[in-house]
Amino acid sequence: MLSDAERRFLAQQRIAHLATADRRAVPHVVPVCFAIAGSSLYVAIDEKPKRGPVTALKRLRNIAENPAVAVIVDRYEEDWARLGWVMLRGHAEILHEGQEHQDAQALLRSRYPQLRAMQIASYPVIAVRTEGTTSWGNLAADTAT
Repeated sequence: MLSDAERRFLAQQRIAHLATADRRAVPHVVPVCFAIAGSSLYVAIDEKPKRGPVTALKRLRNIAENPAVAVIVDRYEEDWARLGWVMLRGHAEILHEGQEHQDAQALLRSRYPQLRAMQIASYPVIAVRTEGTTSWGNLAADTAT
């Protein structure tokens, strides 16, 4: 579903924005760490201080109520010829355990060294099952000097 150019662009970027909505369609957008494997995008839930227990995170509550999500990964540059973004739409699942949960956490740890020092094994992972993509702009390799 993702083109090679979109995959390369996503691999270069470090942050995504996950959009969820509750059952009343009230939107909620948060920056997230992510990794891609096949047609799934995985989002880490980490140890950073939260306002309550991990299970109380608005993004997790929203997915439980309404699994339709969107993720946007963008690059902004003052040189507007370098602007680009990729948006993925799909349905999210919350993985609590199992092989896919373990594999996703390993993939996320390999992409973000900060996660290696965290005890995230018991935390859920959000798996976005991509159903459609849209991209725009310059998705070429980052050649900024």
